[in-house]
Amino acid sequence: MHPWLLLLFPLHALASTKRPHGVSLELAARYVPARKGSSEVWECLDGSKTIEWSAVNDDFCDCPDGSDEPGTGACPNSRFYCVNEGHIGAYIPSSRVNDGLCEPECCDGSDEAPGVCENVCKEVGEAYRERVRAEQKLRKTGAKIRSTYIAFAQKEKKRLEQEIAETEQEIATREKEVARLRDLVERTESLSAAALEVRKQSPLYQSLMTHVTALKSLQREYQKHLEREKALGDILDNLRTGYNPNYQDMAVLEAVRGWEHLAGLPHINDVAKGDESTAETGSDEEDGGEEEEEEEQDDGLWSELQLEHQLGELLNTDYEALLLEHDKLVGAPASETSILYNLSAYLPDSIVPQYEALRDQFVSWLEAIGLVKPAATASADTSRLQKTLSDAEHSLDLTRKEKEQKDKELQRLFDPEWYGAEGEWKKLDGNCLSKEVGDYIYEVCLFDEARQKPIKGGTTFSLGHFESWNNAPGVEKGSPEYYRRQRYTRGAKCWNGPQRSVTLDMSCGTENAVLSVAEPEKCEYEFKVTSPALCLPLSAAEEKGYAAAKKEEL
Repeated sequence: MHPWLLLLFPLHALASTKRPHGVSLELAARYVPARKGSSEVWECLDGSKTIEWSAVNDDFCDCPDGSDEPGTGACPNSRFYCVNEGHIGAYIPSSRVNDGLCEPECCDGSDEAPGVCENVCKEVGEAYRERVRAEQKLRKTGAKIRSTYIAFAQKEKKRLEQEIAETEQEIATREKEVARLRDLVERTESLSAAALEVRKQSPLYQSLMTHVTALKSLQREYQKHLEREKALGDILDNLRTGYNPNYQDMAVLEAVRGWEHLAGLPHINDVAKGDESTAETGSDEEDGGEEEEEEEQDDGLWSELQLEHQLGELLNTDYEALLLEHDKLVGAPASETSILYNLSAYLPDSIVPQYEALRDQFVSWLEAIGLVKPAATASADTSRLQKTLSDAEHSLDLTRKEKEQKDKELQRLFDPEWYGAEGEWKKLDGNCLSKEVGDYIYEVCLFDEARQKPIKGGTTFSLGHFESWNNAPGVEKGSPEYYRRQRYTRGAKCWNGPQRSVTLDMSCGTENAVLSVAEPEKCEYEFKVTSPALCLPLSAAEEKGYAAAKKEEL
């Protein structure tokens, strides 16, 4: 309540009525009795009923809202106001009034009977004001540092915007260059294809293609014969093992004997008793086979094994590439300067070096003025152009990725979920803070990763990667409370436990530092951290109070 509101009441009423015990100055105007006949009455604050003024603070609850007993514990839903002169007034539940306990909120002891609690508001008020002055001084110092962080974010914004604009121009330039090179490669390849078609008309290439076609036809027929031979062999094997020799069918016997001789197999009736002779026969046949193989190799003919495994590879040869290699071997077609190179064959050996030097100089001059083209094959030109195009496309991709990264940085710069609405946290991106505790060094690199490092050597464990700010229910994004916590999750898994994680409990400070490390739950760590980024500037009222307090000190 404003003091001027008291002027609205009659002076005799204010003079004759004392503010009831436990009523704040703001509500004093509502605790004034009204005259009703010869008695004084008072209306409950909720307007539910009117009672005698003498019933206020009579230790009996009359009003449903408990407003008639502000200075006693009769109503459980009422509040008691402690004036706390010399400090700050405070409310406590009326149930704690006259309970024999000195409430810390009531430093003046007014919640108990006189003499029960000592009035310590002077000492408490002085300590409180000293603590507030210290906190405000810390905030003022930290806020100055925080302002440099904000200025850094603004510079980063300008830098990123400029670099993005330059990158966009670079991308446009590179896209034009890639389009030009791609068109040039396509035209060169079309010219090369036309030149290749001309070369394919040569009698040598035509004859080679005819031989390839013939070989493919022979390969096809050869595969058919192999399949037929295998099928016939299966039939004769079944006949050999399944016929009855007691029937004396000479036709069948001759067929079996013929197949055994052709396939190098022993007679079916002699298999059990002729192992040794079979082995000798087999060795003789192998010797004979080696002689035949040597004879085939001497003649330069392919063996059956080569025909089976290497003929397909031979037929899959890139004959166009062979044709180009042939051109390189025998030399390019005659050019405008070929006569100058052939002339050296008819000159005396003594003057050939001087002639070649003069010739090279003359040819270079002709190429420089454009009378002749430099000697280069179409395939070489195409290869060089394709490599140049590939390099240009690669550079374009890198430049585009660079722009995407800068766009992401700019987007996050003033994003409340990243570096804050003013960008005050960008300066600390990647800044690593550490604290030595016991046998370990605990480190957190802001917006990156937290780690646990053994001092005496060993494995470093990841305690988690940055996930978010304070995402607790009811916490508004971008609020001061939102930036008082950071979560780092998905760390290394504990043995027989969860993945490690870290919560940063952050507060205002003049330095970026880790004050303490705790492990309240298994593999769940809590770092106490200070940072100037959390030091908000003082409000106008706080600045005024701080200046007044500083003036009193002087």
